[in-house]
Amino acid sequence: MLISTKGRYALRVMIDLAEHMSDGFIPLKTIAQRQDISEKYLESIIRLLVQAGLLNGQRGKGGGYRLTRPPEAYTTREILQLTEASLAPVVCLERGAAPCFQTAACRTLPLWQGLDQVIREYLDRVTLADLMRKNAPGNDYVI
Repeated sequence: MLISTKGRYALRVMIDLAEHMSDGFIPLKTIAQRQDISEKYLESIIRLLVQAGLLNGQRGKGGGYRLTRPPEAYTTREILQLTEASLAPVVCLERGAAPCFQTAACRTLPLWQGLDQVIREYLDRVTLADLMRKNAPGNDYVI
């Protein structure tokens, strides 16, 4: 599983909006500047988030975007699923994948199913509110 730039940027945008919730609707240009993302690319990401109901958009003066729920009500999984073709570690576990003729004899399938479950459960546990904190899960890796 490789998370795309679009997925990483979607998380950054959502964190930005969560951190500035008290500012009301935030213009696209402001988000783009704060996150150093091109406005054109950001538009495609915002469109996905609005269509899925994760953000509200308002046009005109004083317009922009804001979260539809509190930060703790968003999971990283729901955000990433909008931007990624798949979060599955192998093709045979992707939604709508054709049945594999090797399934009955596949010795590695339980490994991939377990990894898929760990990924889903982990991303379901980490919320947008968690990512707003400096010591968010995943930020504690030490070499």
